[in-house]
Amino acid sequence: MLKVLGLSLYGPLAASTRYRLEQYIPGLSEYGIDLQVHYLLGDEYLRCRFQVKRLPLVSLLQAGCKRLSLLFHSQKFDAAILYAELFPLLPGWLERQFISKPYIYDFDDAFYLKYRREKLGIFQPVLGKKVDQVIAGATAVTAGNKGLMSYAKAINKKSFFFPTVVDIEKYQPAKQVSSEFPFTPFTVGWIGSPSTSHYLSVITNSLSALGLEGAVKLIAIGGPAPAIPHVEVIEKKWQEETEISLINSFDVGIMPLHDDEWARGKCAFKLIQYMACGVPVIASRVGANIDVVQPDCGMLVSHTDEWIKALRTMRDQPDLRQKMGNAGRHRIKRHYSLQQNLPQLSAILHDIVKKH
Repeated sequence: MLKVLGLSLYGPLAASTRYRLEQYIPGLSEYGIDLQVHYLLGDEYLRCRFQVKRLPLVSLLQAGCKRLSLLFHSQKFDAAILYAELFPLLPGWLERQFISKPYIYDFDDAFYLKYRREKLGIFQPVLGKKVDQVIAGATAVTAGNKGLMSYAKAINKKSFFFPTVVDIEKYQPAKQVSSEFPFTPFTVGWIGSPSTSHYLSVITNSLSALGLEGAVKLIAIGGPAPAIPHVEVIEKKWQEETEISLINSFDVGIMPLHDDEWARGKCAFKLIQYMACGVPVIASRVGANIDVVQPDCGMLVSHTDEWIKALRTMRDQPDLRQKMGNAGRHRIKRHYSLQQNLPQLSAILHDIVKKH
């Protein structure tokens, strides 16, 4: 059996750890691969970050020492999967030296932008090409959207489109009757984190305008939502146990984004979650959203008037919502499911070990 070391940046609280690495562990074992995931910064770090607190320096040093020890004793592994980076602020050429096995570099955000910011000052020339260097040294690269794949492929030809996916056996639509406006509120849903909730500002005016026409409810899972005039805003703490049932309470799931380079690196994962549950979607016409959302399963919009029009259409046509929801789930089954990704990841891992 192949032994693969999964090197995650964050603990299981991070969706990237759960969906880019951990969910593959059971399935890969059936392909003769033992994936063992180890993280650098645990859940305590993320909780502090979301609450705008600082993790004690001692804890950070202990985390770094633990990872170094793991790397120095990694002889038992045949390969590695590195998600994002080994250590923040460590030059890419040095990270490559720490990984003694053939490795897959995996990313689902435009992490290369992180080290091109002017606030890095004198360190910017040293760190600006960090991610490029790690990509160049990888035996293979798995990128979460097609834009990221194109970026990686210019550096490393062994780059693959590898979307963040869900287990369709777990993500199931609930048997429910859609809301019938105006007798029940039209329920708009969003799932994310404190770091992405600022995107909700994109749809504040659109939802407010819709609220003048009748009862509208916004359910925000995992992050703070802005106060929106004429709209009932409900914030829900993210919990793995309730995530799917909450998504199934939406009439429509939304993914608003600003159109910038960072947003174009996003991988439309919340859309994939909604659609897997048979929920129709409305999303900003940006980046991976364009690839995921087809006309039969949702709507893409670019400005406030289009948001209002799309929301109104979804609100007024429950039959269309049902039809789009069914089409969306079918699309996830075919293109964005764990069941589709497993054989691909297995093949890549076996290939990189065989060539080394």
